[in-house]
Amino acid sequence: MSRPVQGEPRRAPVRGEGTSGLLLRRRSRPERVLVLGGARSGKSVAAERMLADADRVDYVATGTKADSADPDWAAKVWAHQQRRPKQWITIETLDLESVLTGRDLTPAELSTPVLIECLSTWLARVMEHSGLWDGRPGADEEVTRTMDRLIAAWQATSRPVIAVSNEVGSGVVPGTVSGIRFRDELGALNARIAAESQQVWLVVAGIPQRLK
Repeated sequence: MSRPVQGEPRRAPVRGEGTSGLLLRRRSRPERVLVLGGARSGKSVAAERMLADADRVDYVATGTKADSADPDWAAKVWAHQQRRPKQWITIETLDLESVLTGRDLTPAELSTPVLIECLSTWLARVMEHSGLWDGRPGADEEVTRTMDRLIAAWQATSRPVIAVSNEVGSGVVPGTVSGIRFRDELGALNARIAAESQQVWLVVAGIPQRLK
């Protein structure tokens, strides 16, 4: 259990708190949580542990499907799949807006926590699908509109949600124009999501630290 900070009253354990001490609290307004970390930092495991006691979780996978063309990616996807509890539901989509707004969901379904894995792969695919790298007219505006819709849905969601994303500020400086553009856009997206979250965590070498 996490140690209360000075001036914070001690509390009884609540549903959703695992042995890691990470917490997704149930309040009058559902919690929005951002978990950041570098490559192989353990951020995904930390996010999953926050929901270890949940009866069901909607696990939103934003990456491409695994196939034999990229064995490293396939191995990573397989490892993630093996860690998930059997009762978790995997949703493969880039339409995070619909997931967060819960269109066509019952009140009971809206109480199901959401785990988004992850914002960095979501943004990479959004930028690609917009035609940004091909110089398609209006691509910049399309990416901006898509990010704005995500932020609006994140602000308005009535679902408990955890989003995982790469912390790019301490990574290797990209060697290409496209890499720099992606780094800058992801950094801005992370900052906007963090500003609208009740909790923000940073995971370093498998150790989660709460920033907010």
